[in-house]
Amino acid sequence: MALSWTEIKERALAFSQEWEGETSEHAEAKSFWDGFFNVFGVPRRRVATFEEPVKKHDGRGGYIDLLWKGVLLVEHKSAGKDLDTAFQQAKDYFPGIKDIDLPKYIVVSDFARIRLIDLEENKAHEFALKDFYKNVKPFGFIAGYQKHAIVPQDPINVDAVEKLGRLHDELEALGYKGHELEILLVRLLFCLFAEDTTIFEKRQFQDFIENCTREDGSDLGARLNELFQYLNQPENERPEGLDESIAAFRYVNGRLYEETLRTAVFNRKMRDSLLECCSLDWSRISPAIFGSLFQSVMSPKERREQGAHYTTEENILKLIQPLFLDDLRAEFEKVRRLPHKLEEFHRKIAHLKFFDPACGCGNFLVIAYRELRKLELDVLKNLYKDHSRFLSIQDPVWCDVDQFYGIEINEFPARIAEVAMWLMDHQMNMAVSEEFGPYYVRLPLRKAATILPGNALTTDWNTVVDAKELNYILGNPPFGGSKLLSDTQRREMETIFRGIHGAGVMDYVAAWYMLAAAYLEKNPAIQCAFVSTNSITQGEQVGILWSELLRRGIRINFAHRTFRWSSEAREGGGPLRNRRVWDAGTHGKTNLRL
Repeated sequence: MALSWTEIKERALAFSQEWEGETSEHAEAKSFWDGFFNVFGVPRRRVATFEEPVKKHDGRGGYIDLLWKGVLLVEHKSAGKDLDTAFQQAKDYFPGIKDIDLPKYIVVSDFARIRLIDLEENKAHEFALKDFYKNVKPFGFIAGYQKHAIVPQDPINVDAVEKLGRLHDELEALGYKGHELEILLVRLLFCLFAEDTTIFEKRQFQDFIENCTREDGSDLGARLNELFQYLNQPENERPEGLDESIAAFRYVNGRLYEETLRTAVFNRKMRDSLLECCSLDWSRISPAIFGSLFQSVMSPKERREQGAHYTTEENILKLIQPLFLDDLRAEFEKVRRLPHKLEEFHRKIAHLKFFDPACGCGNFLVIAYRELRKLELDVLKNLYKDHSRFLSIQDPVWCDVDQFYGIEINEFPARIAEVAMWLMDHQMNMAVSEEFGPYYVRLPLRKAATILPGNALTTDWNTVVDAKELNYILGNPPFGGSKLLSDTQRREMETIFRGIHGAGVMDYVAAWYMLAAAYLEKNPAIQCAFVSTNSITQGEQVGILWSELLRRGIRINFAHRTFRWSSEAREGGGPLRNRRVWDAGTHGKTNLRL
């Protein structure tokens, strides 16, 4: 379990006092850095090695004082030595380090001074040892706290999707397919994220793969199944004498590891692929991009037939801001200085319910949840400015993933959506920890988003969430031109548009408007917004669709000008890239309210 910031600061102060006045690099440097890592609750031996051999830029051999591959390089000097020279020496090692192992941070120190250089942001932090406790936040990456802003455009999202997609293809090639393969990938996804974000110990899953499975991969499938079994079992119910490499993992629950899977067959190459996935920094992954994972394991033909496409965050915000976020933000500004009113507002947002009846991998739900949690954090900052009005950090965090509902026709993206919501929940819990100090994690997983695998056009939406309890419908229903529909899709359209003259020309997306209108009749307070093709607002479809919607009492509250569409789905095994989805290339959205 990660340490709270409060405990980290206390340890940093004790560390500074212990090492005050030390001067000898050779005698005490290793003990110094062991103690330094301990400040953040991370055993140095778990993540980093001393005296790592490497060839310098001039071809001569050398030894790196400390290397955490892919994360941190330390160059340590005796007291009074020039830190600029130490920094240059650290950079001289780079030509001899594999690209995948190049560090994101460099630390140079002479005991009395510590300088951290963030290579990605090109920033440096330098302070005296006695002030370490005041400067622990920039080192949050050691404990697993996310330091950099998480952005979908970060290339690591693409790298992660590609690596998992390759592992999927390798498993499928050996006959491990369908439901079991999909569940296995989702479970691996959670483990990869967990060990980089304080849910598990640092490198815990990677060490399990490296140290507890054979290099040829022959026992990897069996060992994974054994691990999954105990991730679904509380610690106090596990058998005595259980292998410590598994017993040390925390209980997860949440139904994620509940089902028993057939043992997958791995080989050396596939084990290496999984270790490559482990080598990434999953704390930087955006759960909002995980829709692209689904895209990366589907053929282009399947994507066209199912209407699957990933909506960028920018386009999602074009929908959720006018649908609910702008109004909630405005209401927050009115009550932020009125504690009683602010508590009522907090209670209100914790009871809002959101529904995406074509949720795919959950991108709309994930972004909507993130924005709701950001709003809740601003509420908490105003309610608990002195951080003393609650005994436990769990007390005031009321918003949770069970406020969100979805329908998705395929099981794999439905499961990804469910896990992506948990991942976003944890990232937002870390933001709460960052603000208030105590460590906050929701384990075991007790609540989940309700994502129903099923056909939204043949499912009664009330069986997913009662219309009387719902506040918002949102999403991006699949497009399918009227002349390109399958026989099954045509029958669905005929049922939904029965009795409406000329409905044979309607595009597939129009069916969601019709079902939403019927759903809104049960609760006129629901607001609904869809991203959809502009074919429903121009041409022959307009008179047919909107005559019926207006007859039912639907009104347009807001609309967005058509905008160029972009997708980040992998095309035929290539890299993720922006492209126009569908020949129309432009989409608009409409907000409905009865």
